[in-house]
Amino acid sequence: MNNYDVIVIGAGNGGLAAAATLAEKGKKTILFEKHNIPGGCGTSFRRGRFEFEVALHQLSHMGTPEKPGPLREQFRRYGIEKEIEWIQIEELYRVNFPDGTGISIPVDRAKCIAFLQKEFPADKENIQRYFDTLYRFVEEAGAFAAKSAESTGEPGDLKKFFMKKGFPKMYPTLANYGLKSSQEVLDEFFPNNKKLQLALNVYWCFMGMTPERFPWSILAKCTYIYMEDKPYYLRGTSMMMNQAILEAAKRMGCVAQMNCGIDKILVENGKAVGVRDEFGNEYRAKKIISNISPIATYGTLMDPKDVPEAAREYLKPYTVGISAITCFIGLDCPPEEIGFNTSFTLNYESLDATADCKDAYKLLPENDPLVATCYTVDDRQVSPEGTSIITAGTLKYAEEWEKLPPEQYYEMKYEAGRRIVARLEKMYPGFTSHIEEMEVATPLTHMRYLNHPHGAIYGYEQDLRQSVFFFPSESKMEGLEFASGWVNACGFGPNYTYADTVATRVAKEV
Repeated sequence: MNNYDVIVIGAGNGGLAAAATLAEKGKKTILFEKHNIPGGCGTSFRRGRFEFEVALHQLSHMGTPEKPGPLREQFRRYGIEKEIEWIQIEELYRVNFPDGTGISIPVDRAKCIAFLQKEFPADKENIQRYFDTLYRFVEEAGAFAAKSAESTGEPGDLKKFFMKKGFPKMYPTLANYGLKSSQEVLDEFFPNNKKLQLALNVYWCFMGMTPERFPWSILAKCTYIYMEDKPYYLRGTSMMMNQAILEAAKRMGCVAQMNCGIDKILVENGKAVGVRDEFGNEYRAKKIISNISPIATYGTLMDPKDVPEAAREYLKPYTVGISAITCFIGLDCPPEEIGFNTSFTLNYESLDATADCKDAYKLLPENDPLVATCYTVDDRQVSPEGTSIITAGTLKYAEEWEKLPPEQYYEMKYEAGRRIVARLEKMYPGFTSHIEEMEVATPLTHMRYLNHPHGAIYGYEQDLRQSVFFFPSESKMEGLEFASGWVNACGFGPNYTYADTVATRVAKEV
């Protein structure tokens, strides 16, 4: 029998960070991954002479070398900060409006406010108030989280006390805006300016949620973090980062089993005590950390009789989130030749993002907001000399794709790609004639490669009822923990730092 302190299932972002942190703290750890490479979404693939990034748009939580953010400090602990060539993104993002105009947002609070006040002078005071409120909100949320972490009582006791007693007085901005949607808050500050609302609400696409359901708390924190810690990319794609974390974990003593999926979680007397791999080998541990979805953890890795009823009830209100259609495009020209000058753009067909986002339930792209990235803008070395890599796509729910007859799949897949390219051609004349390589991914592609229910790229839907204060992060089985975007804010930075927090706590318990 193979005995360990901790078993980690899945080498996605959260699983890798959890394994590395446990190994760093001297815990006997084993990591299992059914794929032959680590990273989950954080990987890359090649077509012709291009290497395409699968998922990363902008890495958060990094900070600068002089003023490191939590993720840079985490990577320093792993000893990998200097192994990676970091690329600081110079503009936060660009929004292209339906009338053909657009604005690019600076990566700096003061510059951003001044720029927006110049572009929208009628809302000068409201813009200042909005950012002041946003910063107060994030700072109060951080103070409250820190205070909660100091609690020595039962989990949630301090939080309940503040909610009933002094919470609104101590954290007035958090109390006022903590449970509001992005649309509610933007309507409060900018009731007559839909363009400005779109310009400020761009991060809804990172969470796959329409503005009327997207928690403003997430929007506020995303804006704050990217402005303060700066957005980054890295040379060689996110695959380089995840490979570096894996190698660091192994250097620190973690055993990594690639090409080795888990067939079953072993449960005894209601406690998770080990796993059986797909080859029939059994391993025991004091704790198991799952980096896969709770749906798959309970639903496919356990006998139905072993799944706690408390887990079924706990997860019942949560719904699986959105997937995507993505075009990975290699161009035979530099980005400026077609007018692509910002690494991250959001392109709208109308000023009503909530209405347009409803097209996500349809099979093919129509009026869906279009997200596009071009990493070559910030670093010419991410693609061959004189070329560009563009990733462009729309958010899509999987249901209509799952209904599609197999014989129609490829026709619809490439029709979706054709429509996305047509949108890009309209915005960047000459775009189509420069396409050298192109691959299209659909929700079914994500289902196949990630093994996520419905090809979800963000885990559960991150709306007001299922995220922020309500993430399904509690384990309902002794010996089992979760560390992924399914139980916390999705995204590379949040996944790494959350898994680090979980692993740090687990290391004290085993």
